[in-house]
Amino acid sequence: MRTVLPLAGVSDFFDAVDQFFSDLAAVKWGALAVALLFFSAYLSLRARASFNILRAAYPTEAFRYKDIWAAYFAGYGFNSVIPARGGDVVRLFLTKTSVPRSSYPAVASSFFVENLFDLTMAVFILTFAFTQGVFPKPPDFASLDAFDLSYFAQHPKFALFTLTALGVLALAAVAILSARVRAFWERVKQGLTILYDRHRYLREVWLVQFGGWLCRFTAFWFLLEAFNIGGSVKNVLLVLGVNAVAAAVPFTPGGAGVQQALLVKVFGAEATAYSVGQQIAIAAWTFGVGFLAIAIVFRMRSFKEIIRRGREDRAQDKKMRAESEEVEAPA
Repeated sequence: MRTVLPLAGVSDFFDAVDQFFSDLAAVKWGALAVALLFFSAYLSLRARASFNILRAAYPTEAFRYKDIWAAYFAGYGFNSVIPARGGDVVRLFLTKTSVPRSSYPAVASSFFVENLFDLTMAVFILTFAFTQGVFPKPPDFASLDAFDLSYFAQHPKFALFTLTALGVLALAAVAILSARVRAFWERVKQGLTILYDRHRYLREVWLVQFGGWLCRFTAFWFLLEAFNIGGSVKNVLLVLGVNAVAAAVPFTPGGAGVQQALLVKVFGAEATAYSVGQQIAIAAWTFGVGFLAIAIVFRMRSFKEIIRRGREDRAQDKKMRAESEEVEAPA
């Protein structure tokens, strides 16, 4: 079995970057601009669904869609440049501070509600992708020049160990961070409130996210046109299938490397520039909009300031919970 070296995947990725910049003259900039506008609409509708989930969880609190939108864009933008989904931490803090008297467990569980739609669509998309004859089967991932995906495919026991370890660490974190387990799970349940009203969930979350998915579909259609691959229903669904696989291996920013390797495998060598071009275009656009959202809406000027305020908010939240527990404790 061939062993994939990390530097090999990195080298291939930067070779693709070089080819992308060499082929800039061939890019259809009008189609690229339309693609980014539709991608912004996709994120905006996702943010609206998030707002509706939080509104169900905190019906008596007054908060603005603009703040939730800014937090969503900031999180997505930072995920495009920070590995291991570090942008989710940014979004968690910004969303929590946007909703008065909210808690981190409730806000985090509200993010889980959004993922239910992604899971339902991923089943359909990956089923289609794997039946087209061009999408690599899971056993073939080991031969791809993407270190993170290839390594786990080559070492299934280590992959299983990693997933198990992450699960154990998550349970340990729950035990450590929740001095009062019942209160903790009540806050988690609060973030899932909208799921207990199926009609409201369908109307205010699933259908809104489906509208966003259609915008995302259109965005990738125009991205394929912009980089001369050719937009079609089949091609877009294959790209979405690649994104679904890359999202499951979030060790690089935006799944870079995994996306590039899979797209070249699916569309051939002529897709090398596209595989990196769409990544760069989306990352640059969302990071730029996200950073402006942080500066304009939240009045923050740097990532360090976000971290500092996050630590201060966490310390204050912990202090308030401790004081509340003292008041509730029997004399």
